[in-house]
Amino acid sequence: MERRIIVVCGPTAVGKTKYAIEIARALGGEIVSADSMQLYKFMDIGSAKPSAEEQSLCRHHLVDMIDPRMSFSVSQFQKLAKEAIEDIFARGLMPVVAGGTGLYVNSLIYDMDFSVPPGDTERRKELYALAEERGNEYLHSILAEKDKEAAKRIHPNNLKKVVRAIEAAENGSKIPGFEHSFVKTTDYDAALIGLERERSELYERINRRVDMLMEAGLENEVRALFDMGLTEDDISMKGIGYKELIGYFRGNYDIAEAVRLIKQNTRHLAKRQMTWFKRYKDIKWFNISEYEDDENCTEVIVNWLRKL
Repeated sequence: MERRIIVVCGPTAVGKTKYAIEIARALGGEIVSADSMQLYKFMDIGSAKPSAEEQSLCRHHLVDMIDPRMSFSVSQFQKLAKEAIEDIFARGLMPVVAGGTGLYVNSLIYDMDFSVPPGDTERRKELYALAEERGNEYLHSILAEKDKEAAKRIHPNNLKKVVRAIEAAENGSKIPGFEHSFVKTTDYDAALIGLERERSELYERINRRVDMLMEAGLENEVRALFDMGLTEDDISMKGIGYKELIGYFRGNYDIAEAVRLIKQNTRHLAKRQMTWFKRYKDIKWFNISEYEDDENCTEVIVNWLRKL
């Protein structure tokens, strides 16, 4: 199992943290979080961050390290995560990637190039000025003239990507489509494990977890971040649980409706995550609902990994 990472993925509330810890402990590994919310400081409850006790069982990387007031991108994640993976390898241990943020997982198992091609700084300023003066749709129409395929893929409001695509087109090249991002990395091998549960059981776990997060003080956590000046415009506050409570703070609805929305949006997220991970052709799925208990399922997973 030299130069191999284990990736534990699946929908929210399925039990990724618990399973990843048990797998890491069984195989002598450390965990690299691939969760876009657990990265942030001060966001412990809403992100369902591993508890201090859980982190004491197994070392976790990329948890509780970024100020939520700072912008953070998948390219930054890829860099930090790969550095953590190499550090784990260097100490003779097994990197276990755990998380449900599909794009983050993609950045570690496929060769996704996030580098920005060199461009004309003045032209870039001109394009941003055009967007400010005439709107994002106008700039998107320029892209459509130069690269129709890119325009179909890129939303007009994704201004940074629109500008980058225009620059690429004007330099005689094109930004590769998402489908070209599925070339496996040669940095290491990856064993992909997908965790799932019967839908009714998963949704029950989601509802129960939201209730537990509220009891644990999620409202106070979000209010503290709100008081720090963070709003729904910040990327960190677009996570489920945070944006809904901000709507409550603004008087858009009562607390009961906020909780209902959190549960509903979490279920929708779980469905999107399953759709994303089901695209991985070489993933090994384990339906936890079919096993006697977590311990039995973990044992089966670990035995499967040991045979690779």
